[in-house]
Amino acid sequence: MANTAALSKKKNRPNDSRIRELEQQIQDSKRLRNWFEERLQFEKLLSEISSAYSSLPADDVDNHIINGLGRIGEFLDADRCTLAQFNESKTGLSFIHSWQRDSVPFMKTDRYLETRNVMPYSMDRIKRGEIFEFTKLEDLPDNATIDKKSYTLLSINSHVSVPIEVGGELMYNIAISSSQNRTWPKERIQRFRLAGEVFANALLRKKKELDIRNAFLEIKGLKDRLEADCTYLREEIELEHNAHNMIGQSEPLKHVLMKIHQIAPTDITVFIHGETGTGKELVARAIHDASLRKKRPMVKVNCAALPANLIESELFGHERGAFTSAEARQVGRFELADGNTLFLDEIGELPLESQAKLLRVLQDGEFERLGSSRTIKVDVRIIAATNRDLEEEVKKGRFRQDLWYRLNVFPISVPPLRKRHKDIPILANYFVNKIGRKLGKTIKRIPTTTINALEGYHWPGNVRELENAIERAVINTPGDSLQLVDTPLSPVTASTQATDIFSTLQEVEYDHIVNVLQATNGRVDGPKGAALILGMNPSTLRTRMRKLGIKRSIVVDLK
Repeated sequence: MANTAALSKKKNRPNDSRIRELEQQIQDSKRLRNWFEERLQFEKLLSEISSAYSSLPADDVDNHIINGLGRIGEFLDADRCTLAQFNESKTGLSFIHSWQRDSVPFMKTDRYLETRNVMPYSMDRIKRGEIFEFTKLEDLPDNATIDKKSYTLLSINSHVSVPIEVGGELMYNIAISSSQNRTWPKERIQRFRLAGEVFANALLRKKKELDIRNAFLEIKGLKDRLEADCTYLREEIELEHNAHNMIGQSEPLKHVLMKIHQIAPTDITVFIHGETGTGKELVARAIHDASLRKKRPMVKVNCAALPANLIESELFGHERGAFTSAEARQVGRFELADGNTLFLDEIGELPLESQAKLLRVLQDGEFERLGSSRTIKVDVRIIAATNRDLEEEVKKGRFRQDLWYRLNVFPISVPPLRKRHKDIPILANYFVNKIGRKLGKTIKRIPTTTINALEGYHWPGNVRELENAIERAVINTPGDSLQLVDTPLSPVTASTQATDIFSTLQEVEYDHIVNVLQATNGRVDGPKGAALILGMNPSTLRTRMRKLGIKRSIVVDLK
């Protein structure tokens, strides 16, 4: 009986193998449940990362990618997680985003590696679009010696690199690594690729958004510039100027035209000096209109017409609130003239404190708006003009010597009208026609006596004074023959010429011979010729005329 009971008890007890089988099933079930839970958590993580980019502004993309790399790296218990971009030839990588633990060697973001030199084996696999992985360094083949050394320096003992294509082109590589030997499950690697594609698409959207934004800003900048140009052009049209009409045939004027022809095609700074009313602005406009920058209207600043406290704002612009009356941002003339010509008229009137800032623009092409620390770089061709003797101003400490040297690169001296006697009849005829059209009057002729009176005057106000005198004469002329009514012109005298600090002996001789030739209607020989009046042999006078550049054809009666 006892044996029978023992046998029955033994028969009812589960055997050891069955117990172990059940325990194994329980462990497998737990592992499977953990695996599903981890996969579910990883999928949830990837979903959160992916959904974050649907409406993410371009400026926030980079930070979110770094955050995403960090969350993936920590979830997978990795030491480093990076996103790199291939160069155009696919021979190197720029590590554009990176997350890593403090315990591993630091890898600088934006670092570029010519990976074919430091990881040739790995790079060859990745370039072929293959996923490259190893669980321990010993898994790498013998021909991967260089790669092993590089991974050792980075404390990498296990690693996964997944190439990412965008639009069918290999563009990025997402990688994860650990300092420990470990296995990377295939399903994790595939989901890891998905994360890389999410990041790549986010960067693509960012690039497109930034391209659209930059294109919009460029269009807006061009629109603003066009509006500024149109506004400036409308202002300039109201001014009376003859950029294409340098009126005259005298040798001094021809010399100026020759220098304009020489310098116009270049971007060299030009310094124009001459007395008030000689036409310095016309010279500047002629240079601009013959230059490569002629498609836009020349920008002009009259340094003498602005208060000292507003000159810098006018030249360089200001930000809103830069000073009491600055209610809005203003673009300065230098910024407006970017890629264009800037004419600084009456440069000698510029205050010393503004001259230093102007010098910097001439040297480096850089300046800051008032109230701003942002440096603006411009490409501006400078033409400056003044009626002052800047060398004397430098000696007196009223003008910076270094700025004077910067401006005086290519000087052009505009001659006064008293040195252009031959041009007076031509200018008079031009102004008569121009002013007559404006006033609706027809002047058919200018009498010889009127021309003589105009030529006999020394014109301290130069061409501008001549134009004003002609305008008064046209207004006051009752018929069709110009009369100088209410326009008293004192004839030039020897004392006037002697006190003219701009006249040399040769210039005085030139003026005197021209005046006598005009009085004799160009006759050199005979009892009424210029040679007799001057007390010279006719052949001597002709030689002298050739030397001075004086021609016999003098027009005294314009119709």
